Amino acid sequence: MSKHPTDPARNPGRPSSPTRATAGRTPAPPVSALEKPIQYLRGVGPHRAQILSALGITTVGDLLEYFPFRHEDQGRPQTIDTLQLDTPATVIAAVESVSVRGMFRNQTVNARVRDATGEMLVTWFNAPYLRDKLERGQILRLYGTVGVNRDIAQMINPRVQWLDPDEDPAQWDHPRLVPVYSATGQINSQQIARLVETALAEALPAVGETLPESIRTRHGFIGRADAIRAMHQPRTLEEIGEARRRLAYEELFLMQLAIGLQRRWTATHARAPALPVTPKIDEHIRRRFPFPLTGAQNKVIEQITADLASTRPMTRLLQGDVGSGKTVVALYAALVAVANKHQCAILAPTEVLAAQHFAGIEKYLAGSRVRRCLLTGKTSQAERKQMLAAIEAGNMDLIVGTQALLEQRVQFGRLGVVIVDEQHKFGVSQRAALRGKPQSSKGRRTGPGGKAPAADPLLVPHYLVMTATPIPRTLSMTVFGDLDVSVIKELPPGRQPIITRLVRPKDEHAAWTEVRRRIAGGEQAYIVYPLVEESDALDLKAATLEVTHVAQDLLPGARVGLLHGRMKNAEKQAVMREFATGRLDVLVSTTVIEVGVDVPNATVMVIEHAERYGLSALHQLRGRVGRGTKPSICFLFSDSQGEVAQRRLDVLCKTTDGFRIAEEDLKIRGPGELLGTRQHGWPEFRLANLLEDADLLMQARDDAAEIIREDPHLVQKYTALRAELRRKFRDKVAFIDVG
Repeated sequence: MSKHPTDPARNPGRPSSPTRATAGRTPAPPVSALEKPIQYLRGVGPHRAQILSALGITTVGDLLEYFPFRHEDQGRPQTIDTLQLDTPATVIAAVESVSVRGMFRNQTVNARVRDATGEMLVTWFNAPYLRDKLERGQILRLYGTVGVNRDIAQMINPRVQWLDPDEDPAQWDHPRLVPVYSATGQINSQQIARLVETALAEALPAVGETLPESIRTRHGFIGRADAIRAMHQPRTLEEIGEARRRLAYEELFLMQLAIGLQRRWTATHARAPALPVTPKIDEHIRRRFPFPLTGAQNKVIEQITADLASTRPMTRLLQGDVGSGKTVVALYAALVAVANKHQCAILAPTEVLAAQHFAGIEKYLAGSRVRRCLLTGKTSQAERKQMLAAIEAGNMDLIVGTQALLEQRVQFGRLGVVIVDEQHKFGVSQRAALRGKPQSSKGRRTGPGGKAPAADPLLVPHYLVMTATPIPRTLSMTVFGDLDVSVIKELPPGRQPIITRLVRPKDEHAAWTEVRRRIAGGEQAYIVYPLVEESDALDLKAATLEVTHVAQDLLPGARVGLLHGRMKNAEKQAVMREFATGRLDVLVSTTVIEVGVDVPNATVMVIEHAERYGLSALHQLRGRVGRGTKPSICFLFSDSQGEVAQRRLDVLCKTTDGFRIAEEDLKIRGPGELLGTRQHGWPEFRLANLLEDADLLMQARDDAAEIIREDPHLVQKYTALRAELRRKFRDKVAFIDVG
């Protein structure tokens, strides 16, 4: 980089002089104040820019949209003579004197301030920046907890606001709502607030309107710039409510618009192979299952087969509680593809789950002519080479694998169906790669009259997503909004309900006695720990350390195995085979068993530190028992006395309804936590709450549908919306195309 003082990279606000190299060129358009890199905002710089980047703030516009998570009501100002010890208060007073003690960043700044009723001492620790900002005669608004120092009232590290002495003092006599921002150890809320204040002064005039005027009028929304200002610098609680409502709606509306455009684009431009089901095909597939399918399974199969018979690509979400039989339905769909001379790929998030799927398929397809293979990151190079050749030649019908299936070198000959288990555990780019696996590429043709090129329809596979995490309707409309939804709520006959008990430390002995009784009776148990190895940062029991304690002290005489995610694939498979075949009585494990593990003889589970898990994760873990015909029990060990933890665990003890549990988890932990990761495909909402704002979500969905009907490509009346969509989803939803 040039070190010349006029280098624009080093002096962004100063134009460089023309040189021979640049003379005569058209100057680049000026960068919007909102797009200005955050490094160049006054008060930031390179080091602080890195800190802000970790919070998702890379431009001045990002900072304006970094909204406070709450507002602190500092109340009306009061006089110094009315202050009460150990009570928060707001005081307006003039600076009488300022003194500084200490050196460099450890300086202590002291100020004496006075109002008409008395004086007060104010002290700030580690705040050297205040040294040059405080002067005699300034009017300050101070908010903090009242203490005492030598019979004089004192505030330590209070919030401070400089007031204009020329203003009418009556303007100061009102409560102040101070924004509180999510911060880190490297930058606190007050520092963020000061930067936001600078950004508002510099860039708020550049904030444009995104919502069409018709929508703003219909719903009575304030302007976008006014809403952003009110979130950061509110005058009243009512103003915060108006601003939040408008901005939350905007988040939901843009989401619904993106989803609607994606669905429309797929319907218009993409085609899938028609895979019809004849009575003969149906009979052959059902013969593979040694049991009749439930009514719920049959209903979902009807929906799936109707999709597969069409050239419109199926995009369906299959929800089913743990143990409801989703895997059988998915295998039915896979065999429909094979019966129609097409391939099916089944993708799982972990090697353990992929191997479990493959083992189940092997059981059902024993003796069949369906050619099948398991492809994971652990597959040897020689085997991989053979598999890839067979897959590309169309000589492999059913391919089960992990994200290894997404590699570019995996080419399918005639891919008809893609089935993804626990899709939310894959990232956005992975989801895009899945849906974009083409069957063929035919290039482009010349349009009528040779004037415009017209593309052949994009040939894509049908797409089926499975999840055992029940998704509340409001969440499925956003996270999986571009998918049709099928639900299996009915459990297969013979399944026993699972009793769930919360176990406090004083009751652990009785719980372990029950575990020993069941093992003595020939049943098996899971013992689940949240960590692989002991952590100095967390006071939690670790699976690798506790396995010896379990084998020697808690369950002496039992055959105990260990399973965790850091083990080599061959080791994992060996342990799972020993447990599944009954050569192990107890499996000490981390959450690697959360999905996919199916051992009907396992009837008891102990989950240590249950308060550390989300409700849906606990529900998934609990679903590993109760898969046979024997009564099952799940013990939730917890020593937490927290009210929230108690409430969450009580919900799990009272119900096995996954949808009710998911709703509770959504209320308590939010959508990103409910899904287990924050990679579910869309940007996180900053303000919208999918439970509290359900009415806004419905309005947004209807409004987005109306916009798409009126201007399907957003190139006539709604070009501003098109630009905002591209900005909003620029690198987060790669498969959104609004063209």
